[in-house]
Amino acid sequence: MFKKIFKKTSSPLPASDPLKTGLSKTRKSFAHQLFHFLSGKKQIDEALIEQIETLLIQSDLGVDVTQLFIDALTKELSRKTLKDGEAVFAHLKTMMIELLTPVERPLVISASMKPFVILVVGVNGTGKTTTIGKLAHYFQAQHHSVMLAAGDTFRAAAIEQLQIWGDRNQIPVVAQAHGSDSASVIFDAFHSAKAKKVDVLIADTAGRLHTQTHLMEELKKINRVIKKADSEAPHETLLVLDASIGQNALSQAKQFHEAIGLTGIVLTKLDGTAKGGIIFPIAQQLKLPIRFIGVGEGMDDLRPFCATDFVEALMEGVN
Repeated sequence: MFKKIFKKTSSPLPASDPLKTGLSKTRKSFAHQLFHFLSGKKQIDEALIEQIETLLIQSDLGVDVTQLFIDALTKELSRKTLKDGEAVFAHLKTMMIELLTPVERPLVISASMKPFVILVVGVNGTGKTTTIGKLAHYFQAQHHSVMLAAGDTFRAAAIEQLQIWGDRNQIPVVAQAHGSDSASVIFDAFHSAKAKKVDVLIADTAGRLHTQTHLMEELKKINRVIKKADSEAPHETLLVLDASIGQNALSQAKQFHEAIGLTGIVLTKLDGTAKGGIIFPIAQQLKLPIRFIGVGEGMDDLRPFCATDFVEALMEGVN
């Protein structure tokens, strides 16, 4: 009976589902161990709750989220409502979905804002430029016209990479020479997009560490310059985070949010890490929309975030 709750849900994901495949490493490190703790348990005690607490911490859920879940489990334990391992698993799963649901807010392109400006920020190595290419493909599939701005002028390779993505998707790219002023590139791109009646302008920015004050100041400058063209722009400021760095991703997000005011998060590289649990403290502490998650290298492996689908993929199919 207990194994059924791992294998079946009200809307089971297909075995080949990219999300399920992409979360396999996190599922193996977290859900498999949870199964080991709970399988066959007919009686729930404090020792088992402590084991679960340790596992949650080790799985990058962080101290605050872990305490939230453990307090809830302990409360249910005192009420004698958790009768066996299956009940514990089901309760944990419900709490995970409830925690993530408030940040499940898809990015909607407003037709009244043309171009709809998306500023993409993040440190080097997060997959930022690749994410921009996939975002462009995603919006094209929704029948939006797209333009890219090569605002990462610090790296010649970044400009070239964005142009490759533009060619691949048949999307115009506004770029200047390596070392040009990033704000000027994005400003020019805005006016070009405006003149051509482009729906969505996605602007790359130089990768920077959240501790590099002068580079964070440059982002503030970009914001000021864009607002000269459109007082409401950028309409979305997306931070691209690498899930594989675990708790450091949370620190990065806090610093970027404090500096420029983020409106959404893209969590990438979930397919290459066992640290996917970081999504829970990101949701709990930042309360920012998680717009997209990256679960593979394919063009369609950047997908809008859905809390229920994420938890189902994380917890399903353990045996």
